[in-house]
Amino acid sequence: MRAPQTPSIAVAARGEVKVTPDRAAIQISVQTRAATAAAAASQNATKLKAVIDALRAMGLAANQVTTMNYNVYPQQRYEPNREPVIVGYNVTNTLLVELTNLTMVGPVIDAALAKGANMVTSLQFSASNTESARREAIAMAIQKARGEAEAAARAAGGALGGVLEIGIGAYYPSPPRPMAMMRGAESAQAADTPINPGDQTVSVEVSTRWALIPGAR
Repeated sequence: MRAPQTPSIAVAARGEVKVTPDRAAIQISVQTRAATAAAAASQNATKLKAVIDALRAMGLAANQVTTMNYNVYPQQRYEPNREPVIVGYNVTNTLLVELTNLTMVGPVIDAALAKGANMVTSLQFSASNTESARREAIAMAIQKARGEAEAAARAAGGALGGVLEIGIGAYYPSPPRPMAMMRGAESAQAADTPINPGDQTVSVEVSTRWALIPGAR
């Protein structure tokens, strides 16, 4: 004969903890245009070297300034009922600048634009260590689940017993926080660029099951 099943209450809850980003990734591009691909590439190389030299002079290491993308493509003129005509070539070289000192984000952008960069297309912030925040979020979620289970037990005329089961949902690190950023060379002489990374949220979901003690008040 099977033993009677222990009455239980199932509760799911989420815990969320704020973390402060400590890393930044910036995409900075130099785009040039000329009549030939070789001329556009040569102009691009000259400007990009000036940008890299400026960033290295600010103390950035070689592994903090890396090439992310390089494109050469023709600029064409289209006319009705005619084949497209190539009128020039565009070269775009994009650098990925990675920073661990967030106070340098604004100065890096300004320095790059001042030395010939003409596009800043992406700025993302991230936190390097979210493990302690994840554990804090787990504890918070379980505490919340217990409170809800106690309320349910009282409403059912019983009392809450011990925890029978805890399931921790899959954890995915908080994705990098993007900031809208599309600044051109015409802004290079403007005031210093203000940057506020804000906070990120680490969230964890748990599923719990608690024993229900019937009829206790």
